Amino acid sequence: MLSKKLSAISPSVTIGISTKVAELRRQGEEIISLSIGEPDFTTPDGAKNAAIQAIHDNKTKYDAAAGLLELRQAICEKLQVENGVTYNTNEIVVSNGAKHAITNTLTALLDLGDEVLIPKPYWTSYPEMVKLCAGTPVFVETQKNNNFKLTVEDLKATVTDKTKILFITNPSNPSGAVYTKEELIPVVNFCVENNIYIIADEIYERICYLDTFTSVASLSKEAKDMTIVINGLSKSAAMTGWRLGYTACRSEIAKAIGTIQGHLVSHPSTITQWAALDAIKNCQDDMMHMVEKYRERRDDAVKLFSTIEGVTLVQPDGAFYLFADVSLIKNKLTFEDSFSVEVCNRLLEDYKLAVVPGVAFGLDDYIRLSYAADINDVREGISRIKKFIEVTL
Repeated sequence: MLSKKLSAISPSVTIGISTKVAELRRQGEEIISLSIGEPDFTTPDGAKNAAIQAIHDNKTKYDAAAGLLELRQAICEKLQVENGVTYNTNEIVVSNGAKHAITNTLTALLDLGDEVLIPKPYWTSYPEMVKLCAGTPVFVETQKNNNFKLTVEDLKATVTDKTKILFITNPSNPSGAVYTKEELIPVVNFCVENNIYIIADEIYERICYLDTFTSVASLSKEAKDMTIVINGLSKSAAMTGWRLGYTACRSEIAKAIGTIQGHLVSHPSTITQWAALDAIKNCQDDMMHMVEKYRERRDDAVKLFSTIEGVTLVQPDGAFYLFADVSLIKNKLTFEDSFSVEVCNRLLEDYKLAVVPGVAFGLDDYIRLSYAADINDVREGISRIKKFIEVTL
């Protein structure tokens, strides 16, 4: 008999789409996929060579559960220089990707029945992670006219005496929206005043097109004490398959996370960690090049979307996604449960284009597409969306 908690867990929508795309391609279909949040760049050569050298140097033994000391030192330096936050190495835990870092954090903080606030739209795995860790996901309604960025007023409508944690995803997946310092301050102060922990998912922080990026923990000592920063190298250094993420938080929480990780997985691959060390210290130019290319694609894609009358986008100031409101055709389609699933099914079946339904992120009027793909595929994909909208209308 399987665990009862699995009955409340939904399969990953994005993985399901990827599986369907792979099957269609095996059948000979030529599919353009803008569904996956994965850089189309390769891992920088410096990081790859560092991993190879680590293998030759036989750096393949067990190490500290919290991660290589050298890597944690480099992460502390990065957080100080780039984000203006001072951490010690005992406040850093290196994990098997940002997903693992988040799961470790939830396991360390949640008791049965604790509520976790998840602003909509949200990354698809948050609610399922919370449920797997014995918590209760509570969704926070945000406003379209504010690019779905959370406000104190939104929070006040949702907080209860069971609220333990708030997710702040900055830049946002799926919308690409980015919080300014002025927008973060009142929200973070509210959490501090109400003793609410913040999981600050900043995995896309390098892919930011504004002049500055503000890390939640940088706002004040009190903010830092209540914040668990989630970051990694999957997006910034195109290291998705390497599985390298980390948490930065006060030492008591970090110790708990390290204890949990030590029992469950010991630590991330040492080879990956040596590659990550080089990526952080020596691959800045590679990362900047990727961001500039994403910016160019973003500008191109937004311009093309502007030609689709009636379809609007959330302002994408970071990450590499477009979150498009396609509700103008809602009364033109027949569907049973989900409008956005029907839209995505039709785009895949009739137009050979894979994108992600907004219902996976909590907003059924939307679809998400990634421009971390060849720009010609992005252009053609948007052209097919335009044609589908026009034909449907």
